[in-house]
Amino acid sequence: MVLSAFITAEAAEPIVAVFLFLLGVFVLARFSFRRHQRPVQVRPVSRSFLAPLGLIAGFLDAAGGGGWGPISTPTLLSSGRMEPRKIIGTVDTSEFLVALSASIGFLFALSFAEIPWTVVGALLLGGIVAAPIAAYIVRIMPARILGTAVGGLILVTNMKTFLGAVGIGGVLAVLIYILIVAIWIAALVFSIRVNRQEEGSGVGGDPSTSRVV
Repeated sequence: MVLSAFITAEAAEPIVAVFLFLLGVFVLARFSFRRHQRPVQVRPVSRSFLAPLGLIAGFLDAAGGGGWGPISTPTLLSSGRMEPRKIIGTVDTSEFLVALSASIGFLFALSFAEIPWTVVGALLLGGIVAAPIAAYIVRIMPARILGTAVGGLILVTNMKTFLGAVGIGGVLAVLIYILIVAIWIAALVFSIRVNRQEEGSGVGGDPSTSRVV
């Protein structure tokens, strides 16, 4: 991770944003608009796929200031081989070691004095409060709805950088942003309706749609 200390976030950010935007479109389509097909078909994920994914996501996480979750989660979601709640839990668990490795690399390349510890403390406090709440929501939310929510969130959070990377700005960028949000809301409504139909009929259900209370 020492190499990433000398690579600016501005260099990696547009590339990551374009990749995530396209991946977000695919994830949103897979989980919300495939009405007569299960969005998840549980199968093993090969190590030959996971190892390069971890390598790229770990490097971009340190080089761009945050890429482990945004890269790993939607990529695994797009494969359709794992339930969303298990993907999120797996990615978050492994992120601890990735973050530790990146921090060690930065401490070697930089110094303790260059790290704003007040910012670190504030982020840590917010994360400690929010993480258990998010984990519970992910645990009880059906796979189709969770995948749709994650896909739309990927699009919305990367939209500004993506539009800048492709040279779109001004009024057109605002209109596209509004359109994407509208599509996301419509996809969520549609996925909720389809999930209710699946639960009611017992057809096409998936293990993660069962609610745990």
